Amino acid sequence: MDLRQLRYFDAVADLCHFGQAAERLHLAQPALSQAIRRLEADLDVQLFIRTTRTVELTDAGAFFHQEVRRILADLDASVDGARNIAGGHSGLLRLGFTGTSAFTQMSRLTRLIRSAHPAVALEVHTDLLTPNQIELLLDGRLDLGVLRTPVLEAGIETRHILDEPLILALPADHRLAQESGLELADLAPEDFVAYADTRSIVYEAMLATCRSAGFTPTITQRAVSTAAALALVGAGLGVTLAPESVRSMQLHGVVFRDVQDAASIDLSLAWRTDEPSPLVSSVLDTLEAHDFYTDPAAFPSQEQA
Repeated sequence: MDLRQLRYFDAVADLCHFGQAAERLHLAQPALSQAIRRLEADLDVQLFIRTTRTVELTDAGAFFHQEVRRILADLDASVDGARNIAGGHSGLLRLGFTGTSAFTQMSRLTRLIRSAHPAVALEVHTDLLTPNQIELLLDGRLDLGVLRTPVLEAGIETRHILDEPLILALPADHRLAQESGLELADLAPEDFVAYADTRSIVYEAMLATCRSAGFTPTITQRAVSTAAALALVGAGLGVTLAPESVRSMQLHGVVFRDVQDAASIDLSLAWRTDEPSPLVSSVLDTLEAHDFYTDPAAFPSQEQA
């Protein structure tokens, strides 16, 4: 028994007419009749009752037809699925986001992907620091990452999305909370909250921008995430510098202020240079075609509490 025999049987069972089935299959009727007889012989089962006028399925033939149609449908779906995956039209896409970028970039990115690739399943990982994303990308456990550059590791390609200035997060009752025109030097005497992972790009940018103003921040609290850092700020345990997208996280007791001479940090999309997945390549083409990188997606520049 082979696949061709099953398709021949399905056509005859569907039409109950050898001549019409042969026409549908673009096959000579004698060859079709011979193929069905060979199938019955292989199964040792009579599938059709044939008379000079009619062709009918036996009970065994009717059951076999149900099963054959299911098998053929599953096979066709498997073929379509394999072709879609090979063509980059379906499959699983794993996305990673740094702490604050999920609030501003996740919706843009996922909506665009789902619109252009409705058969793609998304697996989203949030609150991943850049070093964690690099490890996951290189290990093949992440397909695309929204992260901070620079990326020094070989094997990772990045594309710039936008620059974000660092802004000040401080307790609502802080002496500087209502001040405008703040400069970095105003923060020199303050206690700071910083990331526990010193490999964080934001942490390094905070240190660099403070040192450029002539002081090294006094770090009294460490946090594993942006949300935890802001909670510590809200508790009055220090201030911190964070990317402007942190404005999306409105926490009670925390206000955000612009700092005139604060540095900006890059936000980029990253993927493996030797990425073999057709799906990743297809999604990257979609982002390029829809001007994902040229849309500023900027945040309100005015100060807000």
